[in-house]
Amino acid sequence: MSDTTTSTFDRSITLYFRFAMAWTFLYAASHQVFDPTFSVAGFLSHTKTFHDAFAVFTAPSVAPVMTFLVSYGHLLIGLSLAVGLLVRVSASFGILLMLVYWTAHMDFPYIENRNNFILDYHLVYAGVLVYLIAKRAGHVWGLDGIVERLPFIKQHPALRPLVA
Repeated sequence: MSDTTTSTFDRSITLYFRFAMAWTFLYAASHQVFDPTFSVAGFLSHTKTFHDAFAVFTAPSVAPVMTFLVSYGHLLIGLSLAVGLLVRVSASFGILLMLVYWTAHMDFPYIENRNNFILDYHLVYAGVLVYLIAKRAGHVWGLDGIVERLPFIKQHPALRPLVA
């Protein structure tokens, strides 16, 4: 498969977007993983449009699990994007998180506040993550290109889509 990013500009902007999104997720993780008071219950208790759907995740038996998954999910997505390993996988989970956050902030038709009508930065971030998948961003000065050529991946072609 040929590389979809051929020009220096394409490779540079792809790397910039990958690092920018990595920083976004790592910064979020720094406020969650290292803050013992962080809980998804606090965030999800303010939902409006889909409150009943998100209320399930604020239950005392579910909230600690969701808090762990969100906190360390941000950390793993950020690290994956930073080093360019399993970018297709981490960006897909990042898109899912962005769509969940978009709906969690929704007070239809506004998102988070009256300045954001239907569209906000969560959808923009999701779009950037789609771009990273389409451009095979892990192959642009990342580990996906190296891992894809390993004999283990060649011997197990079912694993190739994770790094291709």
